[in-house]
Formats: sequence, C-alpha cells, structure tokens
Amino acid sequence: MKAANLLKAELKRKGVTYAQLAELIGEKEVNIRNKLSRGKFSAAFMLQSLVAIQVNDLRLA
Repeated sequence: MKAANLLKAELKRKGVTYAQLAELIGEKEVNIRNKLSRGKFSAAFMLQSLVAIQVNDLRLA
C-alpha cells in the first residue's frame, strides 16, 4: 500500500486526475482506479506513471 499512497500523493501534488493519467499512459481510468485502490501494481506501472506526470525527484521517507 505504501507504493499506492506514494503515487496518489504525487498525482495530487501535480494536480493530475486518474482520468488524465489514464490518457497519458494509454490505460482506462477504471483500471488505474482499481490498481490504486487495491494497492497492487507493477514497478513498471509505477515508473510509467511517475514519468508521465513528470516526477523527477521522489522522497521515500
């Protein structure tokens, strides 16, 4: 769940909605919503999302 919370926080910080992220990475909004609510997704999805919303620095602690 920590990864999902981190990604949600970055989306909020950047002002990007799930719908906008879906458009940026070519997925359906419902799939993104499900992945983030379950908290289970691949590292590739996480990196793809962070690159798409132009996150250059990430603090883990």
